[in-house]
Amino acid sequence: MKFVVMIVGLVFIIIAAIYFGLPAGKLPSFFPGYEVGVDRMHTKHGLLAAVIGLALLVLSVRMRRPAP
Repeated sequence: MKFVVMIVGLVFIIIAAIYFGLPAGKLPSFFPGYEVGVDRMHTKHGLLAAVIGLALLVLSVRMRRPAP
């Protein structure tokens, strides 16, 4: 479970980097906020993805191993 939470956290960090690096018109079409021909960035989407990703990474570090 710890590994899965860490991987999902990393995926959210990558999604945040995509939101910060590409304008709305260049995002993949399945991303929320994709708009054809728009050059503005979706900063709120990127911040939310970054916060979720960091929270999941912190959670994965704080998780304990189950007792044998």
